[in-house]
Amino acid sequence: MKAIEMHITGVVQGVGFRPFVYTLARTYHLTGWVRNDSDGVHVVVEGPAQLVDAFVAAFEDKAPPASRIEHIAIRPIEPADHATFEIRASQNIEGERTLISPDRALCEECEAELFDPKDRRSRYPFINCTNCGPRFTIIEDIPYDRSATPMRDFPLCEACQTEYSDPTDRRFHAQPDACFECGPRLYLNWGELDPHLSSSWTWSPLMEKVPRPHRDRDEEMARSNSIILEVVEALHEDKIVALKGLGGFLLCCDAKSPSAVDKLRNRKHRWGKPLAVMFPTLKEIVRYCELTQRDVELLTGAVRPIVLLRLKADAPDDLAPGIAPGLHELGVMLPYTPLHALILDEFGGPLVMTSGNMSEEPICTDNAQALEKLAPIADAILLHDRDIFSRYDDSVVRVVDGKTYMLRRARGFAPEPLHTAIASPSAVLAVGPEQKNTFTLLQGNDAFTSQHIGDLESIESLESFEEAEALYEHLFRIKPQVVAHDLHPEYLSTKWADALARAEDVRLIGVQHHHAHVASVAAEHSYTDPVIGFALDGTGYGEDGTIWGGEVLIADQNRYQRFASLRPFPLPGGAAAVKRPARTAVGLLHELDLLGHPGARFLLSRLAEDEQSTIVTMIEQDLNSPKTSSAGRLFDAVAALIGVADDAAYEGSAAILLESMSLPLGEIGPPLTYRFVITEADDTATSEQDIAPNGRPIPPYAKARYLIDPEPVIAAILDDLDRGVEPKELSRRFHFALVTLIGEMATKAARESGLNTVVLGGGCFMNRMLLERTVKTLQDKGLYVLVAEKLPVNDGGVSFGQAVVASTRLELERVSADTEP
Repeated sequence: MKAIEMHITGVVQGVGFRPFVYTLARTYHLTGWVRNDSDGVHVVVEGPAQLVDAFVAAFEDKAPPASRIEHIAIRPIEPADHATFEIRASQNIEGERTLISPDRALCEECEAELFDPKDRRSRYPFINCTNCGPRFTIIEDIPYDRSATPMRDFPLCEACQTEYSDPTDRRFHAQPDACFECGPRLYLNWGELDPHLSSSWTWSPLMEKVPRPHRDRDEEMARSNSIILEVVEALHEDKIVALKGLGGFLLCCDAKSPSAVDKLRNRKHRWGKPLAVMFPTLKEIVRYCELTQRDVELLTGAVRPIVLLRLKADAPDDLAPGIAPGLHELGVMLPYTPLHALILDEFGGPLVMTSGNMSEEPICTDNAQALEKLAPIADAILLHDRDIFSRYDDSVVRVVDGKTYMLRRARGFAPEPLHTAIASPSAVLAVGPEQKNTFTLLQGNDAFTSQHIGDLESIESLESFEEAEALYEHLFRIKPQVVAHDLHPEYLSTKWADALARAEDVRLIGVQHHHAHVASVAAEHSYTDPVIGFALDGTGYGEDGTIWGGEVLIADQNRYQRFASLRPFPLPGGAAAVKRPARTAVGLLHELDLLGHPGARFLLSRLAEDEQSTIVTMIEQDLNSPKTSSAGRLFDAVAALIGVADDAAYEGSAAILLESMSLPLGEIGPPLTYRFVITEADDTATSEQDIAPNGRPIPPYAKARYLIDPEPVIAAILDDLDRGVEPKELSRRFHFALVTLIGEMATKAARESGLNTVVLGGGCFMNRMLLERTVKTLQDKGLYVLVAEKLPVNDGGVSFGQAVVASTRLELERVSADTEP
């Protein structure tokens, strides 16, 4: 007789792990027990030694697909002569934590039951099992039990309770499990823009949540079907519908109706920014988009994120042109909840699906909040009475050369942890940047990077940040002792960190923005040696007091040296120039002494009266015209010069349109038509020049050894404009020049530093063309290339980099203190 105790950690709760263990133990005729605790899953088995060994050997290979085992600790124990194998009640262990599964898309089994007229859950909008459905968005505490979710308000009916209690059933302890008789139900309210006959289906904040465990199934099914049919009818009438999903509300409309799409944009104040489209079937997506096998796996898998796909040249032209104006890519997804599946099946065509909020505000999660905030946008609001505890947007990914790259990490991916190669001696909270904010909690080797929070530019977004951060602290049992933050003093995240430090006596560690970009990518790949890091983005506060964004760093996870940087140029009006690339272009031409070039007349002729003279005066008198080395702003300037975009409809829009103009990739024009020049930086700076605009000394490591001069490239673009070369060709040549520059700069840095690993970070590498060709160019030169895959390459990955840099510095301090005599 042999007996062992096992402790399994990882994503092992809410994924059918206990019934898996139960079934496996019974298969091998073993006795004992399995139990969820706050620190994972505990198992005791006893029986013949050969069968116990076979049980252990089969454990990882046969684990549930939604689980992720990180560690199994096994120790021998004395046999206790258990009579059978049982599933024991969960235990909450103070201070311990376990991982929690992200929400999972509707599984094949539940989808089949959803559309099976003979199944008792046929057409139930909240069907789920241990393999699918809400997880993190409905959990308040661990262990993950029904009592720690909003499902505690819905006592199970007899049939559901039987399934819930049966270890051999796939709904055993599926916490969101329910049916028409006992579970959540739909409600339909009409917005203030479309007064409608009052309905018995409406939801009111004054309603008491009274569980109704004995509702009649047929009546409830008829009620639910009627609501869905009314929603579909509204969509066919070009109405806007707000729909409560997994992590918040979505706004949807007919994707083939130009008037409906325009109406949605105008009401939501979302002009220009591309909208995602949900198709009813994969077959429909194939009609419009080019797909790889990896794209198909993502669209139909357990997450079903938004996937950016290239539109086919011969795609049907019946989608509304306002969905993704000027772009050759479309963000698409398939239904990932049963409610989506029912609506899309009944509607019979694609629907625009975008976040349920006014532009730049957090998405609505609460029914009362949605009725207030979304009534001015939506004609109808489809609600339900299952509460949402965590706000989650849809994740966005893109496949390039067979690899999946994250553009927005949220539903289905967060809060799965990343693991660092160096353990942090103290608990660290990294609060992230201002745009595309996330935060990271790091303890030991486990880093929990939050879902996409959004731009921290309002009280509402800061409150969303605070709610999510507090929940992560509670669920993962991490109390930060150190807070890492961006160096920009005006970021809300920086100010929040400073206030926290004063209130709770925690230590602050500032981390330079682009160093965090590079450290984030390297740490994701568990790479701790120094790297050559390209950090190309729109904005990052530099330690010389200027705005960085075109940086080549020699960096590890502790420090960096600014190896090279784009030649700085003025941003007349600061943030105003970001919103109007034409201003940025004038600033660049002034810096390069090219305003008098004949090719500049195309831009200058489009400026408002006196705009040029006003901009020049601002620059020459140094009036709100900060210097920037930003590659993102260089993209903006080129887009304005060649007539792609004088104004930015949204952050990064000019650069996105510039990239789209140069597609399809193919041959991109004569090689080396345009070329940047690399020069040594002026090393004769006076002591006065060593002082940043904020009055602080510029540290030596923040001074670039080389400058990248765009003057020859911009002059060549102006020459070609004057000769009448098409903007499409100008865009291609500019992209080619930038790829060539990165290759040359990487080779130079490798030769001088002795390094051969290159990190690519920053929002500019969301550009498919730039990323694809840069990776190939660097690999052809024999360099090892690292790019973010689990986190976004944009600012969504910065908080992880901040946490890694802070924890590395803390560990070095600890080691240094331990070695001191």
